[in-house]
Amino acid sequence: MKKFLLIIAAAIAFAVSANAQKAELQLGYGGYTQMDAMDMHDGWHGVNNAWGAVTAGVNFKVAPKFWIGPSYSFSSTSTKGGANASHIAYHVIMLNARYEYYRNSIVKLYGHVGLGADISYMQPKGGDNFSKGYVAFQVSPLGAQVDLNRNVALFGEIGFGAQGLAQVGFRFAL
Repeated sequence: MKKFLLIIAAAIAFAVSANAQKAELQLGYGGYTQMDAMDMHDGWHGVNNAWGAVTAGVNFKVAPKFWIGPSYSFSSTSTKGGANASHIAYHVIMLNARYEYYRNSIVKLYGHVGLGADISYMQPKGGDNFSKGYVAFQVSPLGAQVDLNRNVALFGEIGFGAQGLAQVGFRFAL
């Protein structure tokens, strides 16, 4: 895990030192995540689907059509069982890259990929809490962004991964 965090820190340092022209803060929500579709809960049975994932990230423009930056996503769920339900919290840290492949005066179309780690924090009812680590990813070949003004943009993506099957949100220029 330490190596992974060092790689993310190095990538951020590289992005900042690469004469980044712009930076932006991204906030979004995505439904039906990788954690729901894949066994990222230590083989527990009877796990409900999570409510989705909330993601926050910072992106740096390192080339005219290329953005890179880290993100953090959070999601949680519980097991079926009423008063005996156990809980799981998913914490995802990823390094993301975005490439704009089409632009006109209204919309920007782009592809987005991310790779990182998911730490599933298991909270069994009547047992000791523990964590499990998994590889997290995001592949969104179709993303669209519409600028609402010079500093705020609305975006939507379709893909698969820890940030959701469909993700929507806002980007704020820094």
